[in-house]
Amino acid sequence: MRVRYGAVVATPVGRLGIGIVNQALARIEFLPSQQPEQDPDSNLAEQAVTELLNYFNDPAAPFTLPLDLHGTDFQCRVWSYLCTLKVGSRVSYGDAAKRLATAARAVGGACRANPLPIIIPCHRIVSAQGWGGYAGEVDGNNLDIKRWLLEHELQIGTRS
Repeated sequence: MRVRYGAVVATPVGRLGIGIVNQALARIEFLPSQQPEQDPDSNLAEQAVTELLNYFNDPAAPFTLPLDLHGTDFQCRVWSYLCTLKVGSRVSYGDAAKRLATAARAVGGACRANPLPIIIPCHRIVSAQGWGGYAGEVDGNNLDIKRWLLEHELQIGTRS
C-alpha cells in the first residue's frame, strides 16, 4: 500500500514526515529541512504529531498510536524487543543479539529497516565501541540525530 504523509512536523531533530496507512501510523521519515510543514490531515495524524511533540518535551511521554508495521518475522521480533528498552537506556548490538539468539549484524539490519524511528527506539542500540549507526548511516546527520535522541532521553534522570 502507498504511504502518504498525513503531516510534516518540525522537531528538534528536523522535519518528520508522518506516514499513514489503513488508519494507522506506518512510517516516520526524516525529511530535508526545506520540506514545508504540513498540517495534520486527520485525527490520527494530529495524534501522531501530538505524541511526537510530547516526546520531544518529555522523553518519557508514552506512544499509544495504532501501528501498521510490516517486516519479516525476524524484524518484527527485533522491533518488539526495542520497544521493551527503557527510556534513556543503551544496549549494544551484541547484547541485543545475545538476547535475541542471533547475530549483531542481523540486529543492525533490523534497526536499519525500522519504519518508525523514535516510536520503535532503535536509537537505543549502540556499538560496543561507540554510537554505531542510525538509519543506515554511520556518520553525518543521521548519527547526529541518534546522539541527540540519546542525550535527550538521558535528561529524564536529571529532572526534578
